Amino acid sequence: MSDLPARPDAEQLRRQAKELLRSAKAGDSRALDRVYVVSDRLVLASAQLAVAREYGFPSWAKLTGEVRRREVLNNRDVIALTALTAEDPSLATAELLHFCDHPDGAAPLNYIAMLRFDAQRLGLPHDLPGTGAITQALLDAGAPVNGQPFEDETPLMTAASYGDAEVARVLIAAGADIDALSGPDAGGVPNGSALRHAAVFGNTAVVDVLVAAGARISNIREAAAAGDITGWLTSDTSSEDRVRALIMAADHQRVDVVDQLIAAGTPVDGIDTRWGRHPLRHAAENGRPAGVRRLLDHGADPNLRDPETRRTPLECCRGDHRYPAEPGHREVEAILLPLTTPPPSHNG
Repeated sequence: MSDLPARPDAEQLRRQAKELLRSAKAGDSRALDRVYVVSDRLVLASAQLAVAREYGFPSWAKLTGEVRRREVLNNRDVIALTALTAEDPSLATAELLHFCDHPDGAAPLNYIAMLRFDAQRLGLPHDLPGTGAITQALLDAGAPVNGQPFEDETPLMTAASYGDAEVARVLIAAGADIDALSGPDAGGVPNGSALRHAAVFGNTAVVDVLVAAGARISNIREAAAAGDITGWLTSDTSSEDRVRALIMAADHQRVDVVDQLIAAGTPVDGIDTRWGRHPLRHAAENGRPAGVRRLLDHGADPNLRDPETRRTPLECCRGDHRYPAEPGHREVEAILLPLTTPPPSHNG
């Protein structure tokens, strides 16, 4: 069984079925086997059914219908979605299945919550307007605001992880459980709230939406991401928590919190031993110019290399691993370039 591409084309699927039928009629043994698995008739409907089954769908109509649904969601087409869900309400809740980029499936609300992050890969507009409106249309059609009980994370947590503040606002207004915790198997942030998801993945706009809506802050790391560590930084705060809070503060460009943590003795080049993160390299990798500048002001070493990858902060900023790219990366590169010592040349 094959997975559909991330941007399936119904016309291309029709061509696949026609080519399969043509090959079968020409006596191609493999093509004949593919058709005869589903029918003993060499007609277009049989070839279409064979193609549908190979993609994991019970019928040609189900295959093309799923391609159409994903196209509607990608285009944030509220009118088309309303028509689809009026005809079949399950389309607002049933997972999108058999796509190569979501092999485990994705509920429609969660899919939309990820769409802005995936926009570059899918060839969609970078700013991706309309995700809030299509989210509201799914909710109006019966999509559960907190997802299904068996899912590891709610749609709000997905929006927090992937950085769509517009979707987060709509979900919160619709009554999403703002302090729900993800399951133990949730990728990246097990047993974490939406605020923790947004904080860990550096999505400051979503952090601000959640804090404004009254999300509970549970530790100094989340407080640093939110921009206020009042009451959280004490003499009992461990050095590990101080470093992690500094990483969060720099990543979310909460420069006043950076100042507070450094003034309290947090090492500017400290390492988060659990995850191997370093404040300056992390801020550079995520394209945070204000955080980078403030760390440098406090004496962070721009030539300190990652012990495993051997990358400098500048190389972290430039790396191909960065996805999706943010406008701040160019500014960070301009800051670090004159401060970074070129590697020594080696003449054979």
